[in-house]
Amino acid sequence: MPRSVRPLPTVTACALALLLTACSGTAGVQGTAGSAGVHDPYFPKAGNGGYDVTHYDLTLAYTPTTHALTATTTITARATTRLSAFDLDLKGMKVNSLTVEGKKASWTRTGQEVTVHPPATLPQGKTFRTTVDYSGTPETITDPDGSEEGWLRTADGALALGEPTGAMAWFPSDNHPSDKATYAITITVPKGLQAVSNGELRTETTTADGRTTYTWRTTHPMATYLAAVAIGHYDITRTTTRNGLPVYTAVDPHEAEASRKVLARLPEIMEWEEYNFGPYPFSSTGAIVDRRGDAGYALETQNRPFFPGAPDTATLVHELAHQWYGDSVTPKTWRDMWLNEGFATYAEWLWFEDHDGDTAQQTFDALYQGDHDEIWAFPPARPTSAAHISDSPVYERGAMVLHKIRRTVGDARFYDIVQGWAAAHRHGNANTADFTAYVERMAPGRDFSGIWKDWLYGDGKPARP
Repeated sequence: MPRSVRPLPTVTACALALLLTACSGTAGVQGTAGSAGVHDPYFPKAGNGGYDVTHYDLTLAYTPTTHALTATTTITARATTRLSAFDLDLKGMKVNSLTVEGKKASWTRTGQEVTVHPPATLPQGKTFRTTVDYSGTPETITDPDGSEEGWLRTADGALALGEPTGAMAWFPSDNHPSDKATYAITITVPKGLQAVSNGELRTETTTADGRTTYTWRTTHPMATYLAAVAIGHYDITRTTTRNGLPVYTAVDPHEAEASRKVLARLPEIMEWEEYNFGPYPFSSTGAIVDRRGDAGYALETQNRPFFPGAPDTATLVHELAHQWYGDSVTPKTWRDMWLNEGFATYAEWLWFEDHDGDTAQQTFDALYQGDHDEIWAFPPARPTSAAHISDSPVYERGAMVLHKIRRTVGDARFYDIVQGWAAAHRHGNANTADFTAYVERMAPGRDFSGIWKDWLYGDGKPARP
């Protein structure tokens, strides 16, 4: 898909010297340059090698009238090898300065890659801090499937959404789901606007120059694609569930009336999901509802999913189920998307089954018997390209795989499996091979070979349901 044209980077004398030897004291020092990209099967340039991020500290200031963002991001990471250089993912924004461990570092840029040359080699195992000061007009990124993410302008502010690669439009990062970290996100906006993000709101301060600063903290690991910022006018509601879990919802006033009834069911849905999927993995929940059309999709942003317009009950169930499957248990690569979407889609089926709707079996049969050729376009565990990781086979056929497992093991063991899977990989990463091995361990003596061969990995429509 076409991308925006980027201005050529300014080549400093130090950066030019790096092409020949090194500068800032790195000449002659032995070390390895971390890789640009982690070779994801669909987004090979996403992420970076040589380090593991533990925390992001973002300070953002945005002015909607000029679309200008000025920002500083400090990244705390641990070197996984002896590093002479490493990459960050950042698209479009101008880097003004960069330090490693408080000392000036040089950098070069190629596309989305910012290659950092620290003033001294970083030993393996060392925890180090990189601070990037940057500014500009953040970009909207068009995905291979034509959807838009990154920094989205709205009528009264902006939305920052990241699946699969949009985080690089507004902060430098190791932009791949395999590297999760905690976050502090501080956002300053003109007085009268609000800024909502992940986790819990720690402070809200109005300064003398007519701007308001909001600080949010996420204390559980989060993938970059799940980080979000919503800037605009919102009706804010703070409540708790029956077990005391904080619920924070932010709703655009234009969507308040349409959203009221469904959002009132959020505590009920959370209680039902905890009963079925196990303890909720995070410290708060909620929702962000912006105007219809501000984005083309709902998204499972961590702690509080995002919705473009008032969601229906099924969509709210789906995005909240992702907090277990996708947000807490995060895929190792983008090939494993069905572990997110198959589970969340099956959660919808289970909700309707438990609330006087069709049974999961009836939903399965209707899909199998109906005219739904798109479901059989490719196996859920092997999308044909990056443009198809959010297509029907990943969602509906992924859910059908789970239903086949349920039919094979029975309800009691099935719920042991889905709850145990969420517990075993809580706040971690997993792939399809991890899941199939886990299912087989949880149900010894059962034969899953046909499910894996025909439903999970097989081409075309299986011969029999």
